Amino acid sequence: MPLPAHRTLGLLAAAATVTIWASFMLVTRFAVTSSFTVEELLFLRLVPGALVLAPLMWKLGVLPPAVSWTRRLFLMFGASAVFPYVVSRGLAYAPASDGGALAPGMLPFWTALAAWALMGEVPGPRRRLGLAMILAGAMIVSLWQIVAGAQDGAWRGHLMFLAGSGCWGIYTVVFRQSGLSALHAMVIGLFWGTLLAAPLLLASGELSFAGASWGGIIWMIVMQSFVIGILAMFLFGYAVGQLGAAETAAFGALTPILALLGGAAFLGEEVTPLKAFGVCLVAAGVFLASGVLSRRPAGAAGPSAG
Repeated sequence: MPLPAHRTLGLLAAAATVTIWASFMLVTRFAVTSSFTVEELLFLRLVPGALVLAPLMWKLGVLPPAVSWTRRLFLMFGASAVFPYVVSRGLAYAPASDGGALAPGMLPFWTALAAWALMGEVPGPRRRLGLAMILAGAMIVSLWQIVAGAQDGAWRGHLMFLAGSGCWGIYTVVFRQSGLSALHAMVIGLFWGTLLAAPLLLASGELSFAGASWGGIIWMIVMQSFVIGILAMFLFGYAVGQLGAAETAAFGALTPILALLGGAAFLGEEVTPLKAFGVCLVAAGVFLASGVLSRRPAGAAGPSAG
């Protein structure tokens, strides 16, 4: 029996979203180990997108809702400036295959922890099992490599992946409570992230673009700003609207695996059996923690997420 058209499009949007998330790891790892500084990538991610979306900023407004200042800061800077900078910095030290497991892979764990701390939410038994699997897989990917000394300095990248993922997890909970649409939240974050980061990046002395060609700069603008920064957000919101939050989140299980395979295929990263096991454990945990196995039957009203 053929799938309804809206569901097919939703599945395609979810698959495209996780592919873009994995591509962020691969493209950024390649860029920061070849022609670009982390500061240059963040500048190319923020400024072009802010210029293109300026009419939407004017229409929707850029002031965050009236919540505490701490939560306003997360809405203004957490997703737009802090997360991409910290994770990109981590990719200068550690492989994309590690980043896939420790940044997007750990996101459900940090989000659940933030939801418990800020809202008192307690996940059910199946989700707790998934979160434990994520944590165990992340420890295999990270701690074992540190103990074995498999890669010099990779531990710095691992810490940054975890910090960036934790920041995004808190942002996710604050966003859920804010009542903002995904588009409005993205516009607010892009405006304030650009307003804060652009002057700091210009003052850093790291924006010479001396190692990059014009073709490379244009390619990075397209990938970092328009595909990763804007298109992925739109596709994610569309997928949630068509499939629901749980089923869309379950697709996130593919991100660590795609980053692992892409890192090996395109960047020549070494994949040991132990790392592959750890990444697969994270992916399985993400699937369980999404709640898709305990979602409400068709026809029941489910929660929405951004």
